[in-house]
Amino acid sequence: MGDHKEQPLRVGAAVRRRRRALDLTLAVVAERSGLSVPFLSQIENDRARPSTGSLEKVADALRTTAVELLAAADPACSVDVVRAEDGGSAPRVRSLVRGHHQMHASEFTGDHDAGRELQYRNDQLMYVAEGAVEIEAEGRAYRLGRGDTLYLTGGVRHRWRATVPDTRLIVVAVAEHIEAVRDRSRP
Repeated sequence: MGDHKEQPLRVGAAVRRRRRALDLTLAVVAERSGLSVPFLSQIENDRARPSTGSLEKVADALRTTAVELLAAADPACSVDVVRAEDGGSAPRVRSLVRGHHQMHASEFTGDHDAGRELQYRNDQLMYVAEGAVEIEAEGRAYRLGRGDTLYLTGGVRHRWRATVPDTRLIVVAVAEHIEAVRDRSRP
């Protein structure tokens, strides 16, 4: 239950990610693969499951292999449980979302390298589940306690440190592989 190994794979997102990474249109992939644009669109939106032969044609058109596309595929489950672990009080980080999804979430327990400056391409939300943290962003220090949140727009350089032992900080962000940041230089 909730184990991705029990779930069929959705290859559509992997196909779309690969096509976009190569900056190709569906029309170009259709021409290269010999498959129709509507069929490719259905594959990308997981409305059609390609046969092995069709997947190989798509993979060839995307200059990869069917095996690579399947390895990058998302599990078809919409519900997944990540169980809490007993890790003691040592500093650690735990991913709260498995797989290659549009959202990424991590739980930091204890402290981490407080001198390390961080910068992410996409927006993120920091939530203090337990304890307290100090976050430095854009030249200002923010002190957050249990239940407080801080929202950072993509591209903001920041660093944080736990100010109380056994602090738990949850960081939720748009995944790095998603182009969620608009070009701030455009009007």
